[in-house]
Amino acid sequence: VQLQASGGGLVQAGGSLKLSCAVSGRTFSTGIMSWFRQAPGKEHEFVAGIGWRDGLTYEAASVKGRFTISRDNAKDMVYLQMASLTPEDTAVYYCAAAPFLHDYTVPAEYDWWGQGTQVTVSS
Repeated sequence: VQLQASGGGLVQAGGSLKLSCAVSGRTFSTGIMSWFRQAPGKEHEFVAGIGWRDGLTYEAASVKGRFTISRDNAKDMVYLQMASLTPEDTAVYYCAAAPFLHDYTVPAEYDWWGQGTQVTVSS
């Protein structure tokens, strides 16, 4: 399984960006696809996740109401629509996949990771 994240960039505070994650070689239909982010000097932070089968979504409190995760199973794509961005959202964003997991907020639960895409929000 390979994940390819894209769509990052530089945006002003209050702006929007849409990240994409292309999944290749997927052999699982269960589990969850998630976005994590890592700011300089900080740990990976769960942002949002979506179930492959049921489409249920999960968002971190810090992004709820601003970020929306979605998926296109036919295209094997996962998206993260980000709005009302603030400088605190500046980080490298990673997509990750886990066919089975107990806690979707824990990075170690995920089996595959994309390479990350940089999001920078200027004030």
